[in-house]
Amino acid sequence: MSAVQSALPPGVERRVGGCTVFVCTVGDREYCLAQTGVGLEKAERIAAQLLDSQSFSLVVSTGFACALIAADIGALLVGREVVYCGNHGDKPSAVLDLPGDERDLTVTYVETLVPSEHIGRFVSTDHIIGSAREKQRFAQRTQAIGLDMESSALAAQAQRAQVPFVIIRSVSDLLDEDLPLDFNLFLRPTGWLKGIETILAAPSCLLGLGRLRRQSLVAAETLTTFFRSYVAAMATDRPKKALSPI
Repeated sequence: MSAVQSALPPGVERRVGGCTVFVCTVGDREYCLAQTGVGLEKAERIAAQLLDSQSFSLVVSTGFACALIAADIGALLVGREVVYCGNHGDKPSAVLDLPGDERDLTVTYVETLVPSEHIGRFVSTDHIIGSAREKQRFAQRTQAIGLDMESSALAAQAQRAQVPFVIIRSVSDLLDEDLPLDFNLFLRPTGWLKGIETILAAPSCLLGLGRLRRQSLVAAETLTTFFRSYVAAMATDRPKKALSPI
């Protein structure tokens, strides 16, 4: 959230559909930034509240992602389409692809910044994929370039509201690396204690957490740099549009 917000000029907090959002205006455009939290359920709820309360020209799913292709930490990945896949034994869902003039304009701009292989399909899942082996299975089953836990829910709500949709995320962990511990523990109400016990029982986890923190800082810097340049490039005399990076 702070990585994207720091790319934007000063704005104001506003309540939209019961959600607190950060809103700023640059030239003839209004940008609305909302934080969903982790997971499909939270993303779906926040997106539904916003899209039921205000019209938008484009919904952007942004944040961090796991790379499912060869990529560097901090690389920018762009999703034209997204599927949902619960685990490596499930078939991917139907593809959600929501084109439109504003998305085309955004993708055209991004194409000047990233290699073509960094633009493609994303996959969302309902749990954190921590092992390199499972990441590789997801990559093979879905032919996706990036993995997250929110985009398919956001895309479904954008489809319902008939709003164009795009994913712009930066890489915080790689296809061939294992996460230092099972972060799914921390997504469960009673999992925090087990997570802390795991760290205390294996102090080497702390080294892995330090590495992941450094990688996240690099990924955050990428988002700030991109959105700063994007907002500047879009500051034209075209009709005012609202963009919602969620």
